[in-house]
Amino acid sequence: MNFLPVTIGLRYARAKRSNHFISFISFSSIAGLALGVAVLITVLSVMNGFDRELRQRILGMVPHATVWGEPTLDDWQETARLVEAMPGVVAVAPHTQAQVMFQSQYGVHGALLNGIDPALEQKVSIIGNHISSGSLDGLNQTRFGIILGEQLARMLGVKVGDKVTVILPKANVSIAGITPTLKRFTLVGTFKVGAELDASLAYINIKDAATLKRYTGDGVEALRIAFDDLFSAPTMIWDIARVVPGQNRVSDWTRTHGNLFQAIKMEKTMIGLLLLLIVAVAAFNIVSTLVMVVTDKRTDIAILRTMGLTSGQVMAVFIVQGIFIGLLGTLIGLGLGVAAALNVSDVIAWVEGIMGTQFLNGDVYFISYLPSELQWSDVRFIVISAFIMTVMATLYPAWRAAKVHPAEALRYE
Repeated sequence: MNFLPVTIGLRYARAKRSNHFISFISFSSIAGLALGVAVLITVLSVMNGFDRELRQRILGMVPHATVWGEPTLDDWQETARLVEAMPGVVAVAPHTQAQVMFQSQYGVHGALLNGIDPALEQKVSIIGNHISSGSLDGLNQTRFGIILGEQLARMLGVKVGDKVTVILPKANVSIAGITPTLKRFTLVGTFKVGAELDASLAYINIKDAATLKRYTGDGVEALRIAFDDLFSAPTMIWDIARVVPGQNRVSDWTRTHGNLFQAIKMEKTMIGLLLLLIVAVAAFNIVSTLVMVVTDKRTDIAILRTMGLTSGQVMAVFIVQGIFIGLLGTLIGLGLGVAAALNVSDVIAWVEGIMGTQFLNGDVYFISYLPSELQWSDVRFIVISAFIMTVMATLYPAWRAAKVHPAEALRYE
């Protein structure tokens, strides 16, 4: 293998140029490529961080999958043991829910009421880690106790110890006429996960839910299931449906919240493509750099051709030079981008401390800090894309160099 074109190309890339304008264009190409790669890695890492927070908070509160009875599950304890024994299932918890209206002296708001077993619920949900006041055990200690989302409690103007009226859209027929089902609950706690669920969820004891909905015994409507891999839920829930006896309905998180995460994925893809254009512009700046170098080195090219270099070898010289510039910019951007992605949360927190302000207010957004999660698959994609664009940018100038005729280039020398 002839390494002469590689040697000459690297020498051209490292040489100090007498033409300062060409040197400036080369430097701007390297700087632009480094900046584009660094920004792309940082932005995608931040978007991965937001995706992770949404997944942990929202999908930590909603079930990975649910098996519903018609209207209740027969012998749910035995069904739970059967499901729990299946591979990939982490935990199972009983569940009953209803769309209700909450009424206090300060207002009326609708929300989803969940009947849970406090001990088992903590195995399938993160609710126990996000109690902001009171305690989850209060549902066992207080008959008809209730836990509200912090934002919902604020809208109702209630605090721990206050009474809340639950209005169930299920009519009671009596001699007085048709009236809705009403029940007074005592607020025993609030939770905060920092998402819209804080304004739309409430929890009561599973036994109180059975009483409210007039189920006999300890009847429950469904079983909430947590998997070791939440993305396997759409397929595994059908395996469970075939095993569980009776005519039961099944659902999983992709049906209730799948659109949200599809939107996040699409947004990440579109922003990634737009930012990749920055890398493309910087990469194709190499075209102008190499075209100027080819023009400046016409005499050198002619001498090399007369010494025996073929057109292909001349092309290789300038391809090597362009790839060197591109790789240098990509590696600098890679280092800056990885460092920024790993430290952006701390840097933003430091800036907030210096400026005395908060960019992400926890009362407005679902988190109060800038999250970041570096995924090496994204880094690999960015580096490979930058390298491919760099190689493509070298082809035209290298072709121009190969077309230089020695006689014409040396005519006036």
